Parts: sequence; structure tokens; C-alpha cells
Amino acid sequence: MEVYHLFQVYSRRPFLVWTLVVQLVLCGSVVFAADGINSCKLLYDSKSEWTVLNRLAPLTNKNFTVVSVDKEESYKYIFQLCGDAGGVQGAGLIQVDSKGTETKTTVIGQYNATEAFGDSDWVMLIYRNGDPYNVHCSKEKRKAFVMISCNRKVDMGQLEVLQEEREREQDCFYLFKIDSSAVCPDPSSKLSPGSILLIIGVCLLAVYLIGGFLYQRLIVGAKGMEQFPNYAFWVEFGNLTADGCDFVCRSGNREGSPAYRAVAPESLEEEPEERDDHLLPM
Repeated sequence: MEVYHLFQVYSRRPFLVWTLVVQLVLCGSVVFAADGINSCKLLYDSKSEWTVLNRLAPLTNKNFTVVSVDKEESYKYIFQLCGDAGGVQGAGLIQVDSKGTETKTTVIGQYNATEAFGDSDWVMLIYRNGDPYNVHCSKEKRKAFVMISCNRKVDMGQLEVLQEEREREQDCFYLFKIDSSAVCPDPSSKLSPGSILLIIGVCLLAVYLIGGFLYQRLIVGAKGMEQFPNYAFWVEFGNLTADGCDFVCRSGNREGSPAYRAVAPESLEEEPEERDDHLLPM
């Protein structure tokens, strides 16, 4: 018995070890994601913006990359949520120009100057305090707008370049887009009061029909159409309904008007003249 008990203890150890490992991994991933979001610094520290930003936690610790080719220009953009994009310290979104022999990296926005707002199915993330323009936009600092839109089919979509606005005197920007299911609302159904009443009515009707059928068949012993609950009442109700419909829908009298009633052919024949001569005195 002692040998068998020891065998059971040792056989359970691998299961317990794997359970502990899985729990540690899950807890570590949650803490890691939370630390990633907390790395961002909001320009205007508000509870509403932190709530919006926490919705993006599944997108942390991942570089999103896209290559944009426009005429003679070709740039590579790297974005990371609340992390160092492309390994550049403090940069949330960078532009890499690899033309020629040297690679030039430009910081478009930093995650220590973040803004976040959105609605039920989208979030707009703004990174500010990027490198200043050399010539355009009055040499102001660059900034990036990243639109994260709801798409239930993908967990983390690809980064897309939508627009680079640099022909203004001020307020120039880079606009990007990512599709993700992280910002999608909960798929809880919202039923209207009419739908709820309809469902209740259908359920009550089903209970009435099934319960009545079982009672008529098992308790009363009815067969055929008599198994239908309250069969006599519904037959009479159907007849009364038909009579009421006939009364309401028919505008004229079923019997023809006496003025237009057909005259029998016999009445058109001349009646024989009555002779009353035998009544006169002789």
C-alpha cells in the first residue's frame, strides 16, 4: 500500500508542476501587458484617457511595420504601443530612410507625450514631440495619429499609412491605421421591449400547446384532433371569427333586392280569363 501511495504522489507531480507553470505564464503575461501600457505618459492625465488606453493592452510589446513607396521616396515606418519602436529609446513611431549608404531614422512621435480618445469601436492614439521638420510646417515637431479600428476577424492587423500632411504652415501630421479586435465592443445582444414580449408570448404558447397535448392524451385519453387543448372552444372560436369576418367584409345583402328579383316564366303567361257568367241570374 505504501508503494502504491508513493507511486500516486510521484505520478501527480508532473501535472501539478505544469499547472503551476501555466499559471505563472498567464500572470506574467498580464503583468507584462499592464507594464507596457503604464510606460505611456499622457499629456493630460485623465481617467477617461487611461480607460481608452487600457483597451489597447493586447497590442503592447509588438512592433508594427509598413513600407511606404511614393514616387521617388520610400520609407519604412515602425510603430509600437507604449514601447521603443525599432529599439529607439522613447520613440513610439519612427521613420526609417534607407536610401543611399546610410540609414536615417526620424522620430515621428514619442510615447511620453501620448493622447488617447475613442468610441465603442475605435481608438485614436496620438504621439507628439517627434523630431522637428527641416523645411516644412514652420519646422514644428512631428506628430503621429494612429487610428485603431474594430475588426473582429483579426487580433492584430497590419500597419497602414493613410496620409502624410506636410504642406501646411502648422499642425502637420502623419496618419496611420491598424485593425484589431481589441477595440471591438462586447457582442452582447440588446433586445427591444417588443422583442422580449414576443419571445415571452411564443414561450407561453409553446407551454400551452405541449402541456395541453400531454394532458389530453395521457390524462383524458383523447385521440386524434381531440388531443388539441380546448379543441371545442377553438373550433367554435374559428366559426365565430369566420362569421364576424363575413359580416364585416361583405357590404351587400346576400339576397337580391325585390325590385330586381327574377320573375318566373310561368308568371309571364296570361292567366285564363275567369268566367263569372254562371253567377248572373237566368
